[in-house]
Amino acid sequence: MNSVNSDRIFQALDKFRIEIPSWGFANTGTRFGKFIQPAAATTTEEKFSDAGQVHALTGACPTIALHVLWDFPNGIQSVPEIHSFGERYGVKPGSINPNLFQDQEYKYGSFGNPDPSIRALSLQHTRDSIAIARSLQTRDISLWFADGSNYPGTANIRQRKLWFQELLKSAHADLSAGQRLLVEYKPFEPAFYHTDIADWGMALLLARHAGPQAKVLVDTGHHYAAQNIEQIVAWLLSEDMLGGFHFNDRRYADDDLTLGSIDPYQVFRIFHEILFYEWESRKQADIAYMIDQSHNLKGKIEAMLQTVCIAQELFAKACLVNHAELADAQKRCDLVKAESFLQDAFAIDVRPAIQEWRRSKGISPNPIEAFHQSGYLERITQQRSARNSQSVSSYA
Repeated sequence: MNSVNSDRIFQALDKFRIEIPSWGFANTGTRFGKFIQPAAATTTEEKFSDAGQVHALTGACPTIALHVLWDFPNGIQSVPEIHSFGERYGVKPGSINPNLFQDQEYKYGSFGNPDPSIRALSLQHTRDSIAIARSLQTRDISLWFADGSNYPGTANIRQRKLWFQELLKSAHADLSAGQRLLVEYKPFEPAFYHTDIADWGMALLLARHAGPQAKVLVDTGHHYAAQNIEQIVAWLLSEDMLGGFHFNDRRYADDDLTLGSIDPYQVFRIFHEILFYEWESRKQADIAYMIDQSHNLKGKIEAMLQTVCIAQELFAKACLVNHAELADAQKRCDLVKAESFLQDAFAIDVRPAIQEWRRSKGISPNPIEAFHQSGYLERITQQRSARNSQSVSSYA
């Protein structure tokens, strides 16, 4: 690899940051049950500890996304403890994620619930989450709603849209000057007839109705099969409405697999659209890169390291596309030439350059190997296995 490409990779990695989710270190499951890992995090402090390991080994993950229900047992009173965890383990609190789908009250929805008292409860929880984010001095509040219906005729779809507009606007009014609402969408699951925010267009309309500090969040698993996600990204960039990502991979639906495990070229194409937009507009896109995946079988920390390393590789590959020559080929309708710029960049082995970048930062060139040699996994397994063995559950 020539020095110009190496320099471009170094510059790209210096600015590339990806947030890791606290829930990615805890035991998770499927609709049929969950398999317990003896080293899984059982407390918020353990999640911070694991996140600190990932950041120390990759140099790319300075923040951890937090779920209000799971990580703030005492609501806003938990903020000082969260602050102390961040200082102790070298990662800062990141996006705040309200939980509007787990409690029994949300059986028929949250913002779209026909019961006004449940709608008020869900709005208050969102406002409490905004207050927590303000206390932590974090910017983004990520909103995903499970609201929808399973059978035709059982919900007033238009009325539920109006309720969402009303409550999102009310939540937006609580934001401080630097905060953002990120509105996520999903076509189905757990609702299987209709979902209230089913695609990027619905999320875009609702975000615009909420106010100027609301943007769209794209979860790469929240699309129908074969949907062109990079086109969605390009449109949202064009409209200045792309706020962030939840990165994962999938084979069939919202599989929440590790990034790039099924289709790394898709992730590369997404990164390319972002970097091409930045070259064309001469400004950096204000995007929060976050991971949201479920490691049911892979080791929690290993899976997170794997995803971060793959994200770095794909971002580095995307930065090697020659945008000026690509733009010229597009204008001339030279289809083969234009496509080859993407294919050639994707084919470049960027790993040696990334290893050199890590060495320049005092990081091991192989984060997963360094993790295996650190003894951290053996230590936390011994500390946590007894607690994890008590958390086996069945959905039967």
